[in-house]
Amino acid sequence: MFSKFINWFKPDPPIERVPKEKVKKLYKINRWRVLESTFMGYAIFYLVRNNLSTVAKDIEGALGYDYNMIGNILAFSAIAYGIGKFLNGALSDRSNPRKFMAFGLLLTALINFAFGGVQNYYLHLFLWTLNGFVQGMGWPPCGRSIGHWFSIKERGSVFAIWNISHNIGGGIAGIIAAYATIHFGGWHAAFYVPGAIALIGSIYLFLRLRDTPQSIGLPPIEEFSDTYSENEENRENREKELTTRELFVDNILKNKYLWLFAIANLFVYIVRYSMLDWGPTYLREVKESTLQGGGIAVLVLEFGGIPSTLLMGWLSDKVGGRRGMVSLLCMIPILFAFLGIYLNPAGYIWIDFTLLAVVGFFIYPPVMLLGVAGLDLTSKKAVGTAAGFIGLFGYIGRTIQAKGFGWMADYFGEIYGKQTSWDIIIMSILASTLIAIILLAFTWKIKPKA
Repeated sequence: MFSKFINWFKPDPPIERVPKEKVKKLYKINRWRVLESTFMGYAIFYLVRNNLSTVAKDIEGALGYDYNMIGNILAFSAIAYGIGKFLNGALSDRSNPRKFMAFGLLLTALINFAFGGVQNYYLHLFLWTLNGFVQGMGWPPCGRSIGHWFSIKERGSVFAIWNISHNIGGGIAGIIAAYATIHFGGWHAAFYVPGAIALIGSIYLFLRLRDTPQSIGLPPIEEFSDTYSENEENRENREKELTTRELFVDNILKNKYLWLFAIANLFVYIVRYSMLDWGPTYLREVKESTLQGGGIAVLVLEFGGIPSTLLMGWLSDKVGGRRGMVSLLCMIPILFAFLGIYLNPAGYIWIDFTLLAVVGFFIYPPVMLLGVAGLDLTSKKAVGTAAGFIGLFGYIGRTIQAKGFGWMADYFGEIYGKQTSWDIIIMSILASTLIAIILLAFTWKIKPKA
């Protein structure tokens, strides 16, 4: 029974080629289908992932949790997501993304229902940790799909469009969680409502997404995009599924550039998630914001990244795929934005929102481009694993900030007061931004693997 279940996830085999005159039309239809369905699906993943931070303070008040307990939930979830993204990335490279991604969204919906239905700290810790691991089933099948349907020369631009799913999903997650909490009976609804949406999204993915071009009778992307100049033997090697050693050792562990991007990603993620995980609480405690204001802050942060992701993705293609160079240039304004948040006094929340928009505008291009770099530097048969490896380091960074900032808020808040504890946290974010800038400087000249 179990073996049948595992076999159900296997990639669809190639089928007989469609007539040549139909290739262009079918490629156009199915490329849009893959981009649109992974976009919608991944946006929905965020609804059942970014909902906790918006209602963290409400859970604290209702259940008596402290900052450290909330920090533990966020930290365990983050490291589980990083591990899940890496391990599920390897599984997704050998799976049908239509089934793999839809099943992952189904599981995270069920976990959200369970989380909203219990009021025990250790159950919450377990469930949100499990949710983090299952959330790792979202990105890898998207990377695999785009890697098979779009060529290297257009990946930056295509991923820039697709990456907006992060911003839309992450942005409306806070609004939906806040609205559900206010209008449907408390913090529980912040998990029930997104869970119901994810359940519908799972069905949508299963019906809409497709596997590789060859599985529906189309040529591989290299042939379709006129970049297929290899002989027949090399063509077969390019399409061959990788062994475990080829996947993990040759394409990942021996790739020094991948390690550099991964370590840089650790600090980029500390910066990214600092305000997503703690921003609503920080604004409510230090900057005199409201529950709705906390949700709006997440929306501002997420939506600020939409135009820049499109622009920087296109720019990275135009400069020969130098994702590290563009990422570095984006981190510099973030340093000054957080300095502005640190210096801005309470009562001027509109300034904080403006600066958060600046952070969002510049943080999401590096988040997207460092993931694309993983695709650029490996075989397209290892894109899920490579992205998972870079993502693992990113979520180690998120774990450090979730646990570390929660501990700082409790420990320094008790000794020096809330204002000082949050000042120390902001200074830590500034230090992480600076380290990311230094590391990305070493990636300035790195270009995609031919």
